[in-house]
Amino acid sequence: MKEKPTSFSIKNWNEDDRPREKLLQKGRTALSDAELIAILIGSGNREESAVSLSQRILASAENNLNQLGKLTIKDLMQFKGIGEAKAITIAAALELGRRRRAGEALNRKKITSSQSVFELMQPIIGELPHEEFWIVYLNNSNKVLQTSQLSKGGITGTLVDVRLAFKNALQLGAVAIILAHNHPSGTLKPSQPDIRLTQKLKTAGESLDIKVLDHLIITEKAYFSFADESMI
Repeated sequence: MKEKPTSFSIKNWNEDDRPREKLLQKGRTALSDAELIAILIGSGNREESAVSLSQRILASAENNLNQLGKLTIKDLMQFKGIGEAKAITIAAALELGRRRRAGEALNRKKITSSQSVFELMQPIIGELPHEEFWIVYLNNSNKVLQTSQLSKGGITGTLVDVRLAFKNALQLGAVAIILAHNHPSGTLKPSQPDIRLTQKLKTAGESLDIKVLDHLIITEKAYFSFADESMI
C-alpha cells in the first residue's frame, strides 16, 4: 500500500516548531525572516515545511529582504508549493514593509543633509528596476511638505515636466525643492542629461524665488549628491 504523503501544514507541526505560536509566546522579534514568511504562506509542499521552503526562497534572494522584494509574482511561483495566492501574499507583505519605511521617514523628516534625503527617498526609489524622477518640496524650515513623483520612465531614462514641478511647488507654498532620481544600473555618475536638467530646474526656480538645493542620484545602497560635489 502506498504511504500517505506527510502533511507539512503548520497545524501538524510540533508545537515548539510552529511560528504562529512562537510569535504569540515570544513576540515578533523572536522569529527569523523565514519563520515570518512561513506564517504568510501557511504550508510548504510534500517534501518540505513552510519554513524550509521560505528558507530556500530567501536564499535565492541572497537572504536579503530588499532583494526578495524585487522578485515578481512569476519569480515566486517558480518555487514548488508557491501558487499565485501565496506569491501575492508575500509580495503584498513586502510592499507594506516598504511603504512603512517610507512613511516613517516622511513623518519625522527635516532635511539637514544629503544623507537625510537619501534616507527619505531610498525606500521609495532605491530598489526599482526602472527610473523614476521625484521632487521633495520643503518649507522655510526645511521640513518636508510633500514628496512627489514627477515622471516614470524605462530603464534608460525619464522625461521631466519642469512646469509641473514648479506648479506643485507654488500650490504647496514650497520655498525650496530637492531633486531625486534613481539609476537602476547602480552607477552613481551623473549623465550629461542629468546635469543639464539640474541646471534647467535651478534656472527656472530662480525666476520664481524657489531654490533647488540639491539633486540626488540614488541606488540601492548609495547616492550621489550634486550639492556635496559643488555641482549645483
